[in-house]
Amino acid sequence: MVGVTITKHENESTGEYHAHVADNDAIGRLTWTERNGVRYAEHTLVPPVIGGRGVAGRLVEAMVADARENDFKIESVCSYVVAAFKRHPEWADVKA
Repeated sequence: MVGVTITKHENESTGEYHAHVADNDAIGRLTWTERNGVRYAEHTLVPPVIGGRGVAGRLVEAMVADARENDFKIESVCSYVVAAFKRHPEWADVKA
């Protein structure tokens, strides 16, 4: 897989993780909103031009790592994130 860099962009109650793929200008996104200390993973969006490279999975992994580091819980609204949590029972510690 080509290198993927994840960055976080947030304000008071919303944010996004962006996936930047080394060989392309397209950006994958995982968007979230926060309510009552829980971050709701709402949408995972990966343009087809960078699809099939594990970009969506890397976005969810970044959110899980961030939750562990910054002590928040994740509620999955996005169907991709729901499926990712089912595949990774070891993430139960950050699931709301």
